[in-house]
Amino acid sequence: MEALQVISSATQIISSMLGAVSALDQASRNLDEAPKRIRSLEELVYDLENLIRRIKQKHVYKLHNPQLDHQIQSLNALIKQLHPNIMKARRIVSRSKIKNFAKVVWSSMAGDPLSKLISTIRDDLNWWLESQRLTQHVQKVIESTAQDVPVRLKIKIEQGWPISSKCHCVRNLLEREDSHRVILIVGLSGIGKSCLARQVASNPPTKFVDGAVELGFGQWCSRNACNGNKDEYQRRLARKISKFLVQIGFWKKIGDESSGDLEYVCCILQEALYGKRIVILLDDVWEQDIVERFARLYDNECKYLATTRNEAVCEITEAEKVELSKDDIKEISKAILQYHSLLGTEELPVIAETLLERCGHHPLTVAVMGKALRKEARAEKWEKAITNLSTFATCAPGPVSYVNEKEAESTLTVFGSFEFSLEAMPRDSKRLFMALASLSWAESIPEACLEAIWSVLGEENLFLLIVCKLVEGSLLIKTDMDPLYQVHDMVSLYLDSKAHDSTEILLNAYSLEETAFICPWLLIFGKENVKKTAEERMEFLFNVLEEKQVITTLEALIQALMASKSMSELEVSRERFSRILGPRIADLISTNSLSLIAVTTEAITNIFSKSDYCNYFPSLETTGAINKLTTTLQDCKDPAIQIHILIVLAKLAEFGSLETVDKVLQSIPFDQLADLLSPSAEKWHESMFTVLNSLTKAGKSNAVERMFASGIEKKLIKLLENGSEVLQHYAIVTLKGFYEVARTPEIGSLQPSDLNLLPWQVRLHLETFVLSHLTVPHLPKPQSFEDLIYKVLDGSKKQVLQAMQDLIPIIENAADSRIREMILQSPLVKRLSELLQSRHSEQNSLRSESAFLLMKLAFSGGEPCIKKFLDHDIIPELVKMMQCNVAELQDSAYTALHQMLFGNGGILVLSKIFKTGLVDRVVQSVDSKPMKTREVNVHCILDLVELGNKSCLEKMLSLQVVEKLVESEKITGGSGETIVGFLKGMDKCKHLSMMERKVIKQQVVRKIRASSKGHKFETQMLSSVDACMFEGSKGASSGGSGRYRK
Repeated sequence: MEALQVISSATQIISSMLGAVSALDQASRNLDEAPKRIRSLEELVYDLENLIRRIKQKHVYKLHNPQLDHQIQSLNALIKQLHPNIMKARRIVSRSKIKNFAKVVWSSMAGDPLSKLISTIRDDLNWWLESQRLTQHVQKVIESTAQDVPVRLKIKIEQGWPISSKCHCVRNLLEREDSHRVILIVGLSGIGKSCLARQVASNPPTKFVDGAVELGFGQWCSRNACNGNKDEYQRRLARKISKFLVQIGFWKKIGDESSGDLEYVCCILQEALYGKRIVILLDDVWEQDIVERFARLYDNECKYLATTRNEAVCEITEAEKVELSKDDIKEISKAILQYHSLLGTEELPVIAETLLERCGHHPLTVAVMGKALRKEARAEKWEKAITNLSTFATCAPGPVSYVNEKEAESTLTVFGSFEFSLEAMPRDSKRLFMALASLSWAESIPEACLEAIWSVLGEENLFLLIVCKLVEGSLLIKTDMDPLYQVHDMVSLYLDSKAHDSTEILLNAYSLEETAFICPWLLIFGKENVKKTAEERMEFLFNVLEEKQVITTLEALIQALMASKSMSELEVSRERFSRILGPRIADLISTNSLSLIAVTTEAITNIFSKSDYCNYFPSLETTGAINKLTTTLQDCKDPAIQIHILIVLAKLAEFGSLETVDKVLQSIPFDQLADLLSPSAEKWHESMFTVLNSLTKAGKSNAVERMFASGIEKKLIKLLENGSEVLQHYAIVTLKGFYEVARTPEIGSLQPSDLNLLPWQVRLHLETFVLSHLTVPHLPKPQSFEDLIYKVLDGSKKQVLQAMQDLIPIIENAADSRIREMILQSPLVKRLSELLQSRHSEQNSLRSESAFLLMKLAFSGGEPCIKKFLDHDIIPELVKMMQCNVAELQDSAYTALHQMLFGNGGILVLSKIFKTGLVDRVVQSVDSKPMKTREVNVHCILDLVELGNKSCLEKMLSLQVVEKLVESEKITGGSGETIVGFLKGMDKCKHLSMMERKVIKQQVVRKIRASSKGHKFETQMLSSVDACMFEGSKGASSGGSGRYRK
């Protein structure tokens, strides 16, 4: 019972009390009735006290909620006011008759005291009710206003960066009307340009009503980093600007159309900033044309803060230049040192001033040294630090060529501080940091990658301690929400100088098995030259075919893919790995090693796409792989290995020749398949459905008959009765596949009498197959059908509705090709489409009935009817109906669309929704105020998730569907029902591989955590999500690390 429910219960009691007070008022003129009325009033007060007591007992752990506490306190205050007045009233009416007579005489002269008390009690009750109504009204007004207020973009402020005089200087330039639109903040690397810019942009002048936004570029977005390749540079710049368009909310996603067309993206940027007043922070700019492209934009009142260390960028003439020098940072360097060393002004040794001078007051150097000397107040330690810093700066590697010459000395000092910081850390932290030089830090790196690299260097259980030291020393930056790591651009520059040595150590200094483990990680997350070396090393390992090394490589390959941050990243890595593995699968499977065959089949099931099966499986048909796999299957007792071998055999049948299909069906032990569907084998059920569906596609009725004979159908029926929602879904899909192929339901075990034992949604899906032989459609008389069509076309509203009802029996038999053709050749579908488009309220019943007939026709007539619907734009009309404010129409539209999606031809409807942008409309409707609109569109989204593929899901994620669902949860109480439904929809989606499903679910969970952070329902929602993820993990069958190593 939340605060709203508390008010509802209390309001009911107090409303009753007002009725009792009115009765008492009337009884005050009849003194015999008055005591009874007062007793009723006392009982209601007692009920109110009991209500408060029950609330406190039930919600003892929620009383910290301010709203709930305020409501309870207001009720207590009301009771305190009521008690004395009711007691006075009781004393008045309990006097003797003589006294009452005297009271009447006195009242005629001085006024009735009971009436005054009644008036006071009534006023108290009315005051409480009015205060609640006022509170609710004010809350609604505020929420309405908040929804109309545009979003103000914000930049996160840097911690530990004091406000300097330069901050005021930059802010003044932003406020001045006569200043240039571009303000260049220039200075040495790590001197605090970005921190200064963020400090100003985090609280921009009030005239920038749209707030501030940051766009980082870095050396990755420069011609030098692209080796002078103009096309590659423009593609990267277009990608960055596209990201900016998403940040400001103008685009919902970064589409393929923006992947390389820089001029097109700049035109969109012009449109996006029209009329805007934003402070735009262009951070770490390396090319002059980047700033110029933004400065050329017109019809907006934006200003641009650009940070750079590139002299060429500083040559822009139409810009204000603010140089950050040593003198500017002197005033704040001591405060930075105190912040990072955790020492107060009095605790700081006198020699700290000398350290600041040796650091050149350089903020990054000061921060690194401060963290290395954290809580160290002894002067001798600080003296040693100064000496070591000088030594390390002298020995530090020189900066790479594209650093400005005037930066060289400062860069060496910064690099020296890194060396000192590492020297102060445990030896293991230094080893890990040096190993990270092989990675590309243009994008964030997942924690799993760092952990994999550390597993080669040292003990795995020490990883968190080791990486924590690097974060504390400012050498690594860990993101708030996700287990991802970044580095400062100066740290990245330092690591570039160590990349060659790092790669040499990782690939040559350790055993071949350890090298084999690290190669897949470097192939995904390494620098470009490192990726090439890792790929060559992997190809060498596969050519040599040394068992332990190949097993280790394949295991690491699967783990590295699982660490992908997004579907697009997964797809790029998967293609790269499949090109290496594909040509060698025949050799790997033909070995006599159970472990090697097991890990190879697992890698195939996780990596291969449909095109890979088509390209590489023909080699298995001619090398005796089927015999090898079936022999291994019979000898192996591990269900995980059995599952992966079964999937490979099933895919061989699905994509192989007819001869291969027969061979696989004869070789597969179907009894073993039935055992893997037992309740005790729940962990493998999801994979088993993949096997069954592939075999059904390949072997058709031959395969289905074998499955019936082995009892697989009975196992699936058991899952229908007792399985989870996701398992029921897969069992329904599989059984439908069986019955569609068999075309003889009588050979199956599912009988009409069994349908009543199943959940209603299961009966709905399967009764068509089980009961199909019990009904024989009759062709209606042409004249009667024509008469009904005529009435639908030209009849009155009443005649049209009656004709529609009479058409239902005919439409239900549209599975008969003769009836279906008769319906499709008539003008019925066109007329129903026209009726859907009516916008008059008196036509609502006709619109609802039209949607119902279309649903029936889609269910019975299948794909031919769906194609006819598409010709008449019925799908867009149904989506529009879902947005109207009439609940009956919304339900009718959703029910019809749902049936069309899940019926025969549903793929055409799905394609229409995504290709024509209807999905955008559905997703946006999740923000709707009307509850019914939100409800039906959320249901539609869950349907699209269940039926969609990778591209559909990526499109929906780009439309911020997860964030919108979380916002909807916040409004409706945070039960987690819709976001859990979204996750379950992905579990039901048959177009995702197990690895794709895992990666995209991780991506969704990250979005849920970020969107719910800090909200009062955060814990409640995340608990539901965690429970769903745990339940889903029971169906995962991927092997753990080192499962196959000997």
